[in-house]
Amino acid sequence: MTSESPAPVTRAAPRTTAQVAFTDGRTYEAPVGAPLEQYVRAAGLDQPWPSPIVAALIDNQLRELTFQVERDIVVRPLGMNDRDGSRIYRRSLTFLLVVAASELFPEARLTVDHSVTFGGFYCEVEGRAPFTPAELARIEARMREIVAQDEPIRKQRAPLADAIELFRQRGEDDKVRLLRRRNKGYLVLYEMRGYAGYFHGYMTPSAGYLPYFSLHPYAPGFILRFPTRRQNTVLEPVIEYPKLVAVFREYGQTLRLLGVQDVGALNEAILDGRTEETILVAEARHEQRIARIATQIAERHEQLRLVLIAGPSSSGKTTFSKRLAVQLLANGIRPLAVELDNYFVDRELSPRDEQGNYNFEVLEALDLALFNEQLAALMAGEEVQLPRYNFLTGKREPGSVIRLSPGQVLLIEGIHGLNPRLVSGVPAERVFRIYISALTQLNIDRYNRVSTTDNRLIRRIVRDAGTRGYSAADTIGRWESVHSGERDFIFPYQENADVMFNSALVYELSALKPLAEPLLRQIEPGEPGYIEAKRLLAFIQWFEPIPADPIPDNSILREFIGGSNLEKFAPWVGAPA
Repeated sequence: MTSESPAPVTRAAPRTTAQVAFTDGRTYEAPVGAPLEQYVRAAGLDQPWPSPIVAALIDNQLRELTFQVERDIVVRPLGMNDRDGSRIYRRSLTFLLVVAASELFPEARLTVDHSVTFGGFYCEVEGRAPFTPAELARIEARMREIVAQDEPIRKQRAPLADAIELFRQRGEDDKVRLLRRRNKGYLVLYEMRGYAGYFHGYMTPSAGYLPYFSLHPYAPGFILRFPTRRQNTVLEPVIEYPKLVAVFREYGQTLRLLGVQDVGALNEAILDGRTEETILVAEARHEQRIARIATQIAERHEQLRLVLIAGPSSSGKTTFSKRLAVQLLANGIRPLAVELDNYFVDRELSPRDEQGNYNFEVLEALDLALFNEQLAALMAGEEVQLPRYNFLTGKREPGSVIRLSPGQVLLIEGIHGLNPRLVSGVPAERVFRIYISALTQLNIDRYNRVSTTDNRLIRRIVRDAGTRGYSAADTIGRWESVHSGERDFIFPYQENADVMFNSALVYELSALKPLAEPLLRQIEPGEPGYIEAKRLLAFIQWFEPIPADPIPDNSILREFIGGSNLEKFAPWVGAPA
């Protein structure tokens, strides 16, 4: 026994309160069962600055503000500047739009089509003519009225059969198809002003949390504008993206051609034995598009000497570049491909970010002077010795000696390919720029979209595990930095492209699911990346899995799942060490 005096122990009455300790050190107390929202308001965290709080992390679990506090807990509030908080805001705002539009125009069927980079969702309407600007103004006014009234958003668990019947009566065939093969006997619905709907993920407690939005006409549809994470109470200016919109519309035509415009329809095609047909048609559309791009280059090859390829992470740039090279060869043009990464400055000369870490994403991380000097020499027919960047030592070394022959074109792939500063000294008529990304439009249903970013993240998780030895947690941990670089250095220059290539394949998430699921399940509760892994698992559970066997060996998807017959086809010279 210890010689120290024991701490006094006295009998106490059972507590009828619970305490919430916020991560800033403040603690609040309320009766057991009080919703978290009350604690947030008591702490003054419902104010707009620096970011409105819309959810919280409790024991490394994402929780809504309606969560009832039954015991003492530590809470990290999540605002709209957080990934999950931003998703909750956008999802709740979509519900608000649906409710307002259904009240004013009950015959209209809205579809949330795709996101726009300045903050918003492009939407279309069926069942009637497109909304006029005056009609959009009426819908926006009704939305603001609902916000001003702070209408509650209530959560309920409905028997699956009842939910399916509700959607059948409303003519929402997309949801009926989706739910027909759901393994759980219930469905969580959200209700506001008597309208119940299914939305994949959490919501705000009420409409009063949703003051930052507007509706903007964008023929033939409109844009539901909302703040980005960086400007979480301010709407960014509307920017026209005609080339990007055209790519989305072209992909929509592919989905209509296949009769697969939502996940439920894809699942039906798979279960009806049309998997191979779906794969073959989707891949044929890719091949047609790549062949057309090669033809455009061939038609200008007398003056064209430089092809620049850029796109965000996991868009399939490597396989696309190789397939383009094959098509150029078929057109009688021999491409010479050069790795832009070889022009990194020596590591100790690299720019640093705000935290003092090396920033390899900025244009200044490249030796632009050397790149443009050698580019000019090559285009003049001179012989140059390329640098070769050694990623182990962080130093440039002497690389291959090359010369650009008459009729050849240079293929250069890299993050900054669309930035006009990269080749500012090259005449515009001698440069052809290509933007590539996975711009999926295959949504879960009309209101629940498949994020193009999520699509690319799942691709990368599978590829990193198969070829780089990274765990899903490793990839998820790096993703925020990768995505931040894309927002700064790729997306602003999309419209500089001469052509855009959409690498999304309608069937790909069904093919990625069997590979991604076990990787995501390896992340245990409490570990970094767990919340994101849980969200992605809930998302891909909607897809029927398919085997990899029917996927062509030259498919862009093979870059991520393995088995590409282009792996050893290497038009590149001087690959980095």
